[in-house]
Amino acid sequence: MRSQWVSDDTMKCILTALMPANRLALLVSLSTGLRIGDVLSLKTLQVQRGDFSVREQKTGKRKRIHLGKALQTDLLSQAGRIYIFESRTSQLRHRTRQAVFKDLARVASAFRLKGISPHSCRKSYAVRSFHVYGDIRKVKRLLNHSDEAVTMLYAMADELSQNYHKSTIYSSHK
Repeated sequence: MRSQWVSDDTMKCILTALMPANRLALLVSLSTGLRIGDVLSLKTLQVQRGDFSVREQKTGKRKRIHLGKALQTDLLSQAGRIYIFESRTSQLRHRTRQAVFKDLARVASAFRLKGISPHSCRKSYAVRSFHVYGDIRKVKRLLNHSDEAVTMLYAMADELSQNYHKSTIYSSHK
């Protein structure tokens, strides 16, 4: 399944309906552009520092993270001994990506939304960053992408989504 971009208004509704820990994990992804697996593997000691580096699981690249004070406080208020997002079964492991995905799928189904996944937060981050900076190279650096073409797909996901919906509505009325 290819994840879809989600507007800020729709994302607010989705976040409201999620379980609190999953909501917080997705908020971190929305704020940092991290993939959900990297968010879930954050350790309590890292977040206590505020500014820290993460080695991305997918690419092995390093990324510098700055959490705002409010987000840092929220994370630490529910943090486990080792991981911010502890596993339901063991404090020695972190929550799984599947746990977040299942909760998000439940909410998306209730709202009759298709193509929504935790990766939608990364796309929303890219779109917002592109609107703020207006520079695709800056967004590429923020996402740690190697390919500018992939970054463009992320950064312009809002426009691509709107054009897709316009074309499907137009073609269905022929």
